[in-house]
Amino acid sequence: MKVLVIPEDQTHNGYLLRPLVKAIMADAGRRSAKVTIAPKPRLRGYAHAMKAIREELPDLYGFFDLWLFFPDADRANDDAMQALERDLAVPGITLLCCAAQSELEIYACAAFRSDMQETWDEARRHPKMKEEVFQPLAKLHGDLRQPGESRGLMIAESLRNLPLLFQLCPELKRLRDRIVAHLSAT
Repeated sequence: MKVLVIPEDQTHNGYLLRPLVKAIMADAGRRSAKVTIAPKPRLRGYAHAMKAIREELPDLYGFFDLWLFFPDADRANDDAMQALERDLAVPGITLLCCAAQSELEIYACAAFRSDMQETWDEARRHPKMKEEVFQPLAKLHGDLRQPGESRGLMIAESLRNLPLLFQLCPELKRLRDRIVAHLSAT
């Protein structure tokens, strides 16, 4: 199975999304799924990703079995994500959207909740989560000079307890369940 992962911005998000999606696919029964972070075009934000998903990516990656789009929830609402999924279904592309509450970096923070200054719920709603929650944790538990600014190291730690990550981030559990339903229907 070939899975295309579409982040809003590939610069740092791939370090986090590749291991996350591999773990979700394994939990959904597809341990050998080939997970690819969309390499081109270089996406720069939500609006660019939305446009590329509709206009460019179908020609480049239409042969993938499953597409997963991970926008930050600050811009992605349920109606827009459902419309996007419906639009892509017309040319035969299976797209599942998972808006990260509030940003993707929250998933990497799950294993380090005890070192947060705020509660988990406050962190998930924090308007500057990346700068004021993730960055301090990355400084404490990683090396910001590494590629991806410690996202890979931190998500690996969070993935050690996938059921807890699903509990803390229910959007990931819903995505996993949707993947299982899709696999059962095909």
